Amino acid sequence: MVEATTSTLDGPHGPSLGARVAARQLSQRRAAYILLAPLLIFFGVSVLYPVFETIRLSFFEIKGLAPPKPVGLGNYVKLWNDENFLRALRVTFYWSFSATFFSVAIGWALAMACALKPKETMIFRVLIFAAYGVSEAVVGFIWLGIYRPDYGLLNGILGGLGLEHLQQAWLGNPATALTAVIVAYVWTQVGLPLMTCFASIQSIPRSYFEAAYIDGAKPISMMRHIVMPLSLPGVRVAIFINLLQSLKAFDLIYMLTGGGPVRTTETVGFFMFRESMLNFKLGYGAASTVVLLVAVLIVSTPLIAQRTRAVK
Repeated sequence: MVEATTSTLDGPHGPSLGARVAARQLSQRRAAYILLAPLLIFFGVSVLYPVFETIRLSFFEIKGLAPPKPVGLGNYVKLWNDENFLRALRVTFYWSFSATFFSVAIGWALAMACALKPKETMIFRVLIFAAYGVSEAVVGFIWLGIYRPDYGLLNGILGGLGLEHLQQAWLGNPATALTAVIVAYVWTQVGLPLMTCFASIQSIPRSYFEAAYIDGAKPISMMRHIVMPLSLPGVRVAIFINLLQSLKAFDLIYMLTGGGPVRTTETVGFFMFRESMLNFKLGYGAASTVVLLVAVLIVSTPLIAQRTRAVK
């Protein structure tokens, strides 16, 4: 049908309308490729090449300056039997899901509270979100002061409340170290869920609230049946970003505990650092990185697919 229509527009002294449209579309595609080329080159050099190089190194045994020795899947078999790596894997999942859950839950609750008085709580939201932008190294110094066993803020508050029996070395005790680091990490991550959830709540049409008010709905009912379900897109975005960030967390753990005590706060990212940079086992460390990469892909792919379907 298109060909028939186009053929009727052919002229004896020039290209047809269909030919000119096709040429214009081809030109636009070329322009799009040219504009995207720098970004694709940068992505290939900065992301794809390190990923493929890491995967390649994971099949070699590399110790110090000795020539690389191919070992096939040997590093992965060794990881599977390495109790330290398996512990790091468990810590990583516990850390990631705990930190994500509390960060998003607190951020979501704060967003709903701030939505009641948007103008009055603007400074509060800015301060909370500012913590998200602070370097984790700086956050580490702050929380080192809070957790100090001798004159730290936390033990000082407990002493002031007459709870001296609860005072302890929070980062030096294997029973409390991981929880203490998660609390510090959550403190830095609440800002993003707060902002994404707040944006979702602000995008809810006011007509919904007006209709609910006319029908006699109470504020709690509006919160439960309007605000909470319609703010879920922001919650999903926050979960996605926080989960990915927590899987590759390293700086704060390094600052607060260095993976200790007795490796109770050692995640896969820190395990990779220890094996690659401290024990000079680059191939072994690369294999652990590949495992972490697979975990990130498993977590992120369903969420990205869901968002893609939502866009369509």
